[in-house]
Amino acid sequence: MNLTSRKTALSALTIASLSLLGAVTDAHAEGTFLPTGQIITPTAIPNSQLTYLKPGFTDAPQFIASGGISSLVSPDQKTLLVLTSGYNLTTDSQGNAINDASQEYVFVYDISSHSPVQKQVIQVPNSFAGIVFSPDGKTLYVGGGVDDDLHSYTIQNGAWAESGTPIKLGHSAGLGLGTPPATAGLAVTADGTQVLVTNLYNASLSIVDVASRSVVKELDLRPGKVDPTLSGVPGGEYPYGVAVKGSDTAYVTSLRDRQIVEIQLGSDPHVSNYISTLGSPNKVIVNREQTRLYTTEDFQDLVQVFDISGSAIKLVGSISTKGPQRTPLANLDRYLGTIPTSLVLTPDEKTLLVTNSGINSVGVISLSGKPSTVAQLPTGFYPTAISVSGDGKWVYVVNEENLTGPNPQEQNGAANQYVFQLQKSSVLSFPIPSQPLWQNLTSQVEKNAHISTHSLSQDQTLFQRLRTKIRHVIYIIAENRTYDQMLGDLDRGNGDPTLTQFGQAVTPNFHQIARTFVDLDNFYDPGDVSGNGWAWSVAGREADYTVKTIPENYSGRGFSYDTEGTDSNINVGFPTAALRQEFDNPQTPSDPDLLPGTGDVAAPDGTVGGEQGGGYLWDAAVRAGLTVRDYGCYADATVNGAGPTYYRFPFSQQKIVAVATKQTLINGNYDPYFYDFDNNYPDFYREFEWEREFNQFVAGGNLPSLEFVRLMHDHMGNFNTAIDGVNTPELQQADHDYAVAKLIEAVAHSPYRENTLIIVVEDDSQDGADHVDSHRSTLYMAGPYLKKGAVVSRAYTTINVLRTIEDILGLDHLNLYTAAQEPMSEAFDINHPDWDFTAKPSALLKDTQLPINPGAFADLKPMKPTHTAEYWAERTKGFDFRVADDLKDPVQFDKIIWSGLKGNQPYPTVRSHLDLRHNRPALLKRAGIEVGATDAKHSILASNP
Repeated sequence: MNLTSRKTALSALTIASLSLLGAVTDAHAEGTFLPTGQIITPTAIPNSQLTYLKPGFTDAPQFIASGGISSLVSPDQKTLLVLTSGYNLTTDSQGNAINDASQEYVFVYDISSHSPVQKQVIQVPNSFAGIVFSPDGKTLYVGGGVDDDLHSYTIQNGAWAESGTPIKLGHSAGLGLGTPPATAGLAVTADGTQVLVTNLYNASLSIVDVASRSVVKELDLRPGKVDPTLSGVPGGEYPYGVAVKGSDTAYVTSLRDRQIVEIQLGSDPHVSNYISTLGSPNKVIVNREQTRLYTTEDFQDLVQVFDISGSAIKLVGSISTKGPQRTPLANLDRYLGTIPTSLVLTPDEKTLLVTNSGINSVGVISLSGKPSTVAQLPTGFYPTAISVSGDGKWVYVVNEENLTGPNPQEQNGAANQYVFQLQKSSVLSFPIPSQPLWQNLTSQVEKNAHISTHSLSQDQTLFQRLRTKIRHVIYIIAENRTYDQMLGDLDRGNGDPTLTQFGQAVTPNFHQIARTFVDLDNFYDPGDVSGNGWAWSVAGREADYTVKTIPENYSGRGFSYDTEGTDSNINVGFPTAALRQEFDNPQTPSDPDLLPGTGDVAAPDGTVGGEQGGGYLWDAAVRAGLTVRDYGCYADATVNGAGPTYYRFPFSQQKIVAVATKQTLINGNYDPYFYDFDNNYPDFYREFEWEREFNQFVAGGNLPSLEFVRLMHDHMGNFNTAIDGVNTPELQQADHDYAVAKLIEAVAHSPYRENTLIIVVEDDSQDGADHVDSHRSTLYMAGPYLKKGAVVSRAYTTINVLRTIEDILGLDHLNLYTAAQEPMSEAFDINHPDWDFTAKPSALLKDTQLPINPGAFADLKPMKPTHTAEYWAERTKGFDFRVADDLKDPVQFDKIIWSGLKGNQPYPTVRSHLDLRHNRPALLKRAGIEVGATDAKHSILASNP
């Protein structure tokens, strides 16, 4: 939502009390609030213009493409191309795919007069990052992504058109388990005779001969395949960017193994060298004289510079993408998170422009003297590609995302309102601002990211006191719900009861938590889906790699689900194939060169100088000398002993049911008897296993300082195979609600009640209905020193949750995000140490086979689910619930849940943005809900307003 005025800001996002916007005073720069807690001001640069990637299809005139990933300017400097690799699936009113609006695209702009003018849109079935011109500019090449092919285009009748059939690269699968092939970066030799294609999941480079339109050589980039004496040595996997020096030498970035792989071309192509990089190298370019190579590096916030003038590549410099010096951003230099992704040299090659995706800026790097970042220029949300005009006067930045917003038209699939369908890419173009403007623009970037010199003394005082009182944090992570879905019928807060699907009758405990402690009705999940929501929940950021690949995975275009510690479905928490087979999945391939070592393509680093991949909350706790325990987070369930037989009490039968994927957790810090993601298995038994260990900790007086608990049954699914009769959406939500409540009750009635805080978040809000924002979700807090019966409407996000945990436990910040954001001070009251809580099951659970004490239902009226398990199993037949969110058609799943629970109630046609905190009794009455009726019939939630 564009906050064009302060009045608009307050009504659009109900953030009247939010000091986030208070620092932004320029009328043009009030900005747009993001679910990361940041703000963007994409047109703050004078004379800038923002152009959305809108093809203008007749059958989908409002469609805007997502996943803008690459850009380049033609050799004659007259044309700008922008390539998408995103979700890009669009349906008509009947739910059928609109073919034109369900492709990937190359947008063709005329930039002969600087300002981009759209001339053509080329449709490509699939793509991923790779696009390049031939040296003469007469041929355009585009990689086919998971189609494992290479497209070529030439000018025909005044427009670009495909020339011949796509060139097949010949891969039947990628490496790993169930991994597809996928093309990534492209480069062309200087003589134009060969196109080089990196194969992301095959750890290889394909050399395509232009004349014969065929692959003449494929090079496996792994050291053990290049030299058998190096078997088991990590290297060359997840190749992404590629650049060529002349026609003789190529340089390929290895995302996972943090290397530049040097390749000699010519008559005998071969790998000639590996050189390590500090971060995960992304895109790579070569200067005009072919003497320098530059690459952006995620996880270390660097551009590294290599000398390629001699016979072997040499590292000659590392440039921080933070800065300028002596600014608040530079003062946070030890914290990582600018996320440099793309780069371009100005024509005079005195300046390097870098997209800093993590802080939504272009970093201006002067290459004169000692290279350094001299300015930051504000952009849109997550800039991923950058180009510059031939005269060096104009810059073109591709923004991958925009604010997804409040599902402003219709709920879920009816109007293409799925969370990834709401993402829209854009091109920001502007004349390079003069140096006198750099300081103000840099300050704007810092304000947008909350990086400033403002004092947090009041917060610091509060949390210094809390740190002496709260010694333990139990962090529960759940799945996929919005605020309105769960708490829209609450007697307080900004909820819309007409959108509530799992209200008081289904989730009595969540409602009681919100009433007893704090109703946080303006909370946002940065994650779009589980594929990136888990990283945001436990690391406070995601990898650039998953930003690019997860939307493609969710669109059904293939791509590996590389999150939660598996790469290509291999548990890389164990360094060798033998260990993976013995302790994790026996089906792991025996190839010693398949992902050797514990490198994880999606794992962020800790602070500067910290360990590689050590950027998770559990790592920070261990570094601080604290104890941690993990229950189901970042675990691989594909172990010998997990399903199809389900062990309700695995410990008593000594059945290991999950294995952690992170070394910090593997090293004695996780519970192998705790099921991770599995919709067949009720949360009731997960909580039972957690409580078994909790009782041991109580007896031993050694409760860990920080616990991670995955209670996931609010995800829902497997209605035909779920055990113990917990097999409808309402029953699974009620099971989840009761399990969370039982955990809180166990703490409340234990010696740890005085010093333990419990926090419950959703990893993402997925696609649920919400009248405020598609990322608005629930946050529950229970324990001592919390406000009682309060509504807190300050805008908080998962980043604020992590900052709160850091400050309470005395941890160092995870990254730039948590270092810049505030803790959730408004949720606490140092004068309220006392608390209590008793779990009460929903009456729905009475007819399940869960071993709940019958006395717990004594005062509850009998209830039945809206439909039987057979109904739900039939309606969801064909969905795959084995992996979080791996539904292939999540829009259809949400529509099924809505219609099954709401009956004939139509989808809302307008999202109000209204502040619904006032006159709640009348609002609830219109929705058929009696305030104070804690055992109201569930059917009232389906009543029309």
